[in-house]
Amino acid sequence: MSEFIFKLPDLGEGTVESEIGEWFIKVGDHVAEEDVVGTMMTDKAAVELSSPVSGTVVKLAGEPGDIVAVGAALVVIDTDGGDVAAPATASTDAKPEAKKEPAAKTEPVVTEVAAAAESQERLRVMASPAIRRRAKEADIDLSLVPGSGPGGRILRKDFDGFLKARATGQAFTTTSTPSTNVKEIKIIGLRRMIAERMSAAKRDIPHFAYVEEIDITELESLRKHLNDGKDASQRLTLLPFLGLALVKALREFPQCNVTHDKDRNVLLQHDAVHLGVATQTPDGLKVPVIKHAEMRSLDDLAAEIRRVSIAARDNSAKKSELSGSTITITSLGKLGGIVSTPVINSPEVAIIGVNKAVERPVVFNGQVAVRLMMNLSSSFDHRFVDGYDAAAMIQRIREMLEHPATIFLPG
Repeated sequence: MSEFIFKLPDLGEGTVESEIGEWFIKVGDHVAEEDVVGTMMTDKAAVELSSPVSGTVVKLAGEPGDIVAVGAALVVIDTDGGDVAAPATASTDAKPEAKKEPAAKTEPVVTEVAAAAESQERLRVMASPAIRRRAKEADIDLSLVPGSGPGGRILRKDFDGFLKARATGQAFTTTSTPSTNVKEIKIIGLRRMIAERMSAAKRDIPHFAYVEEIDITELESLRKHLNDGKDASQRLTLLPFLGLALVKALREFPQCNVTHDKDRNVLLQHDAVHLGVATQTPDGLKVPVIKHAEMRSLDDLAAEIRRVSIAARDNSAKKSELSGSTITITSLGKLGGIVSTPVINSPEVAIIGVNKAVERPVVFNGQVAVRLMMNLSSSFDHRFVDGYDAAAMIQRIREMLEHPATIFLPG
């Protein structure tokens, strides 16, 4: 047998190890050259790996969730094409088991301990004294009756249904019977990365939270006007307006368009605004990036937000589209609630969260009027952004969103 050892290649970005995301092969499978054998997870994305040779799979490095170092054996392939036995509980080298004498048959014996345990089990059944009395009269073990009440308590309808089912010889169940099933979910892949990044962000970054209320009545009027005649797939949301306002505000507050290089202990202040858009996907939260948002028009920014969000959801986003953001916007859409406390997308120093827009009565020009109100919930790295500057930047965004024409003025 001629073995080829497929080692984990360098996946870039200084990666020294990677997590097994998913196998598309198993021991004993035949693979052709260039067949995709599985995915490895980096900090940014799942990377598909293809077999460099043809042959039969002899060994895999581990299971999904296991960590493999760069240069370590990932897949061992028999290039001679010989058959490889898949793992089994039995082996041809295994010694035959010694023949056991059949155990002598014994009659079941109910011990005092078992009887006591059974008595205790019956005592734990939750039922009223009236039902217990009826059960005793009918010689029914209440532990066999499914209860639909709180904590599995046996209600009168449960007991009556059980009696009827026993009389007709049918099985009796209740859909309200508490389930004792526990599903074990391994924390691997993107979910593990999200957990690690969130934990690190909350542990290492002192978050300063700031919430501002914004009257977006005029902005919503403008948005609806611009959407007249547009195809449904091309209609504007509030995000591109917020993106343009944020780009303009960052010219006045460049200390918020910063990333922190903790290894060198320096701040990198960017002229370009690479806007991250936190996006919920079936795999978890991803942050696709709109590069050079400062150079885009309203429609261009809206189209790019749609494109990268779709790419993140269907896993077609490139690695470069999932990294390099300098500041992030996050939105819960219709679930936005009143206030949120977004977690900073490290190594950035600021994140802006969009909450739900609702109509409510407010004092406007000295009169009570119904206006469309929305909160912006923001978080800043308090090590590098002072509270005054954070509040001032959000106030500047509020001014532009409340008077949307100013978003498009030069300067």
